Amino acid sequence: MRIIVTGGAGYVGSIVTAKLVEQGARVVVYDNLQFGHREAVHPDALFVEGDLANTEKLETLFALHGFDAVMHFAANTLPGESMEKPFLYLRDNVTNALNLLQSAARYGARKIVLSSTANLFDRPEKIPISEDEKIAPGSPYGESKHLIERMLHWMDRTMGMRYACLRYFNAAGAMPGGDRGEDHKPEYHLIPIVMQVALGQRSHVEVFGADYPTPDGTCVRDYIHVLDLAQAHILALEALDSRSRVYNLGNGRGFSVLQVIETAREVTGHPIPALIGPRRPGDPAVLIASSDRIRRELGWKPRYPGLRDIIETAWSWHRTHPHGYETSQPGRDQRSAGRPTQRAANMRFPSWMTIAETAAKQGRDDRTGVGFGNQG
Repeated sequence: MRIIVTGGAGYVGSIVTAKLVEQGARVVVYDNLQFGHREAVHPDALFVEGDLANTEKLETLFALHGFDAVMHFAANTLPGESMEKPFLYLRDNVTNALNLLQSAARYGARKIVLSSTANLFDRPEKIPISEDEKIAPGSPYGESKHLIERMLHWMDRTMGMRYACLRYFNAAGAMPGGDRGEDHKPEYHLIPIVMQVALGQRSHVEVFGADYPTPDGTCVRDYIHVLDLAQAHILALEALDSRSRVYNLGNGRGFSVLQVIETAREVTGHPIPALIGPRRPGDPAVLIASSDRIRRELGWKPRYPGLRDIIETAWSWHRTHPHGYETSQPGRDQRSAGRPTQRAANMRFPSWMTIAETAAKQGRDDRTGVGFGNQG
């Protein structure tokens, strides 16, 4: 199967790409490196640096490779930032997804897996959150994912494009071998921040509120190991022959902020100072997603459900990559599409590429007139 993975140089996308390659898929990663890292891409996947806003380049890729399926991870993904910059999310996330869907429809890619979000549920009535919960996005980010889900619904109705939407809260952990892990700059996620304190890169962890109606007073959140998340994406793709699907993903139970910190102290052997601060506006006490449907329908079962499993793999990654991947990311307001990264003569192409594909990648595609000489 030929698959394009958008955002495949990012945290979750790169690990899904690695697992797809291991299963024999022919993968093209399309990423503008705004948040991703070239080093995170599996060497047997073809990497193309580009932006989903560049419709000409996108069309060329679909025409050249004849993709069977799409895995869509590329997006702006910070709920808090989306409250400050709503148009960045409502414009870029939605418009870029539409560009992707148009190319997929035009060139016959009839399967798409969307990395969605449990931020679709701002104030759920029931915990754990099931797929039947009323959708009420908690931010412009959540709204952008909801709009993409609705677009996919109509692509199915009108064109027979099968889709799977996977909604989850907090991906965490790293590949056990330490090859790939979480590296954001700046970092906003709890477990990597705790790891940075253990490494001496931060003085302490700030805990936002300790007076919630939870056992220890701190917020409870759902964490899912990134490898379990990757398995869910691949199972969902394999199930699209029959019908479209929507799944919420979680590990079945939540962990409090203090539980995360205490487990990290045990795993790392470092004291990890924590200071209690005021609540953040809008933080619910408990958010946990139910995964009953995907367990029942696809047989998905987390291999790393325990908090210690998650933190041990995260610590292994951060200890061996204290400053993340070798390259640094561009600033958040920079776009890297079109920036030269490596000369064509020095490129390494996957063994599955045909001679025609390799020639087009090194120079230009004669069918479209679009050059690829500045791709890494």
